[in-house]
Formats: sequence, structure tokens, C-alpha cells
Amino acid sequence: MEHTPFPSWPDVAADLIAVATGRTPAQTVIKGGKWVNVHTREVLDSHDIAITHGRIACVVPDASYCTGPDTEVIETNGRYMIPGLCDAHMHIESGMLTPAEFARAVIPHGTTSMFTDPHEIANVLGLEGVRMMHDEALLQPVNIFTQMPSCAPSAPGMETTGFEISPADVAEAMGWPGIIGLGEMMNFPGVSNADPKMLAEIAATQTAGKTVGGHYASPDLGPAFAGYVAGGPADDHEGTCEADAIARMRQGMRAMIRLGSAWYDVASQITAITEKGLDPRNMILCTDDCHSGTLVNEGHMNRVVRHAIDCGCDPLVALQMATINTATHFGLEREIGSLTPGRRADVILTSDLRTLPIEHVIARGKTVSVNGEITVDCPHYDWPDSARQTVNMARDLEADDFRITAPKGANAVTANVIGVVENQAPTKALQFELPVTEGRVQATGEVCQIALVERHQATGGVVNAFVSGFGYQGQMAMASTVAHDSHHMIVVGTDAENMALAANRLRDVGGGITVFKDGVELALVNLPIAGLMSDSPARDVAARTEAMMDAMRACGCTLNNAYMQHSLLALVVIPELRISDLGLVDVRTFEFKPVIETHT
Repeated sequence: MEHTPFPSWPDVAADLIAVATGRTPAQTVIKGGKWVNVHTREVLDSHDIAITHGRIACVVPDASYCTGPDTEVIETNGRYMIPGLCDAHMHIESGMLTPAEFARAVIPHGTTSMFTDPHEIANVLGLEGVRMMHDEALLQPVNIFTQMPSCAPSAPGMETTGFEISPADVAEAMGWPGIIGLGEMMNFPGVSNADPKMLAEIAATQTAGKTVGGHYASPDLGPAFAGYVAGGPADDHEGTCEADAIARMRQGMRAMIRLGSAWYDVASQITAITEKGLDPRNMILCTDDCHSGTLVNEGHMNRVVRHAIDCGCDPLVALQMATINTATHFGLEREIGSLTPGRRADVILTSDLRTLPIEHVIARGKTVSVNGEITVDCPHYDWPDSARQTVNMARDLEADDFRITAPKGANAVTANVIGVVENQAPTKALQFELPVTEGRVQATGEVCQIALVERHQATGGVVNAFVSGFGYQGQMAMASTVAHDSHHMIVVGTDAENMALAANRLRDVGGGITVFKDGVELALVNLPIAGLMSDSPARDVAARTEAMMDAMRACGCTLNNAYMQHSLLALVVIPELRISDLGLVDVRTFEFKPVIETHT
């Protein structure tokens, strides 16, 4: 399906003026609503919005002068009219959905603009995968802007990806119609150390006049942070405390504070506004990562805005953080983010600004959802076989591939263990004393085994280590080809035989997530596109995901959204300890650590 560009403001300026002055009837009028003006932070009773060619022509107390016999009139019945919500930083792949199905899931929640970084698929399929995401995004009835991924691999030398992104790739993508900027610059040590490749990507983006996304995942706010800011990233979503948000805003960055499926970073940072009284224009709300279950059962940006309000934020300020602040940051203030002339007519009708029920959604002047039901089509891209055949394993794996041999003569070992932290992206670098039986190190008690299975180049490689915090019991294993960011395969388990079964199952189905217990598969989420996404409806994927999480609980795991923790165990740019296809990585020093530290 061909993408038809949305008409620009200059293309339709004459028609907008004709409607605004009453010389031509509007195509649509939204009548009698309370106008929530995010430019002035005020609510103005009894206003009408006149729309033509998908853009707002005027917002006036009475638009009857530009209402004709063929004008569609949408009665607000006195409800609030607020701008469509914007997600400033997100990864569509984290929803396990393609852009079309993600759009279908979030439109009823009032999200009409998304700023997406498809670096997950970039690691698997390179620039071609980014182009596929970009092209399906442009087909949607809402605004999906694409940030060109910056870091594949996320930490050069620490992991191997299916493809690498180069400065030439970034420069090429800056000419694509839906590219809004550079995706999160995760290689923060590279920027702080003036790595030529990272600076070349930033320069290509700035030369194109577009926004550079940030990702400073370190608590160090000293010279390293100063160097990162000097390098050009314009925002950051990795803050976890008030001091992080304040430091970023003081240095001219936008603090993006996130509420995803597993990231709860709003309450700890929004106090910079609600208690310290800082200017809220430089704080922006986002989700980062939301899986399909959250989207179907809890919401999207409406969930984030409600949460910000529950944290003490004024509703109008919270709405600014999810509309005009985002638009301004990306240079789109004249295009989206407010209900004012010339902007795209992205409008939500709601009866309450605090609980924010999303009762009627209009995108580009057309009704797209009423009372939670979508009313438009979300077209699919024709994904080729090359995107559906990405689990490349040289052979079936066996239990012996998942056994860790102890040093000769050892009765016990001190092992370096990845420690999972509930509801946070960082992990802990821990050490445990583990027993040795018949020459093999045993995972016992709260410690499980983790393996990284190479799946891009069919090398047959398996890296084994240990992880704690999941609470698994009995003989079980869980495997996933969603393994941020290199997206090999992560297998966590208590038993080598079950780990082999789980890994081979994902090879057979072409990617996804599976849980085995006592040799029997309890749950499977098929993700055939790049091993990351399904083109099935969100409700179907959410149901399979819920069954998967039920299976995790049946194996003893009680962590909130433990699947998200599982999928991040190979993310070698967030401290402290991670696993990659090259070994165990200490992200504090960007050095490899031995799995076995000492033995007796």
C-alpha cells in the first residue's frame, strides 16, 4: 500500500483561511466544548473547533458562520476538548506488535502521536528493518514519527548484533519522510569520550536540523555527564530520581520521565515540578516500553497522564507534558500538540480532566475511536520472508550446552551473579557461593542459570552465567528472542534439560517467548517478525502474554512484570551486570567479568 503524504500547512493555507473567515464551510465542526488551551494553561468554556483538510482552521466561541449543510457536526455535550496525546519516547517492538497493531491498540486510549525508536529491529535486520517499520508507520491514521536508531550495537566490543548501524546509514535515513531525529544515544561512554562514530551520527542529525535523542544510564552527574551533554543529546529518559531530572533540565535537556510496563520513574522525578516548582516546559512524559497486556488492560499515554496527576501534578501541566512540550521538543509545535489553527486536528473529548476517560478520539480531522472502540483501519505492511526467518541456530541444543563446568578439583565456587531489581532497569552485580557436583556448578536457592544463545549468524555459541531475583522453583526454563538490545536468545532456568527444550522450541517456531516446566510447555507467545513482533491483534497477543506471565508465576516468580526484567538481561548499556554473546559484562567499567570469581 502506498503512503499518501498528509497535506502540509502551506498546501491548504488558503482553504484554512477561507473557513476561518467564513467564506467556505468547514468540513467538520466540533461544537460547544471546553477548550483546553495548553499554550496558556487555561480552560475556556463553550468553544467550537472548525476543521478542513484534517487541520484546524479556527477555534472560536461560535463556528456557525462557517458551518454549512454538508459540514459534519460533532457534539461535545459540554465535554473537555484536549489535544491528542503524544508519546515522546517509545519502542513499538516492546509491545510485541507491528506498528499497525500497536496503533490499533493505542488509538482508543487517545494517543495520536508517537516518537518511536525501532532500534530493536535494527539489531536484527539493520537499516532494512528500520525502513520496514518506518514504511508501515506512515500508513497509519495517526502520527508515528520514526527516530533513526543510533546504536547497533549499543556498546561496541561488548556484544555482536545481526547488523550494525553506521553514520552513513544515519545520514541516509535523515532524508526519509517520516524520520524525526536520531534515536536514543545509548553509547554514553562513547559520546563522553568523543568517539568519532557517535559524533558523526550526531552531526548528520544536527546537519539535517533534527533532534538527537539521549540515554545517559549512569548515576554519575560529574564530568562524564557534562561531556555527554556537550556531545549534543537533547533529552534523556534514564533518570530515576529528582536530582536526575533537575540536572538534565538545568543543562538544557528535556527530562523525559517514563511510566512503562516495568519502569516507574514518574513519581520520583515529577517532584522537581510539584515540590521544587521548576519550569515544567522542560519535562515530558513518555512510556519507553509497554507490552501488549499493559496497552489492552491499562492504557497508554492516558495511563501516564493519570499517574502524573495522581502524583500531585496539576492536570493542565500534566497534559502539557504529554502534548505541547513534546511537540516543541521535536520542532513540531506548529504541527501537533495543541488545539490551535493550522495544527493537525488531533482532538480528544473527555468528561473529566483528572480521571481522563477517553470518550471520543479524532485524528487528522476524522473520528478514529468512540468509547474505546476503534472506527478506522490500520493498514499492514507486507512483511517479507527475510523478516520472518530470523532465528538462525546451527543445530539443536542439548542439556550439556547449558552446564557450567567448575575448575578442576573445586568443591564450591564464588560466582558473579546478575541481580534483578524489581520495577527498575538497572541490575546489581552480586556474588554467591555455589556448590559443585560432579564437576559442574549448581544453581541453587535464589540463584538460577542464564544463557545467551547466539541466533543471528548461526555460530552455535552459548554463553552461560547466573542470575538471581526471579524466585523460580522446580525444574523449569524460560526462553525469549526478545533480548534487548542485540536480540539473541535469553534462556533462564533451573534445569539444563528444560533450557534446551525451550531454546529449540523458539528455533522451531521462528521466535517468541516460551515457558517450560518438567519438560512440558506451559505457554508460548509467537513473535514471527524478527523474533520481536506479531502482526496479530493486540488483544490476542495480550492474552498469550498473560498466559506466559501466569506460567512464570506457576514456576515461582512473583516479580512485577518479570518478563520485562528477563528481556533486559542482555542490555549492556545499563549497569551493573549483564550477559552478552561475548561474556558477562560489568557495565560500570565496560569490562568482561569471569562467571567464576574464585573456587575452593
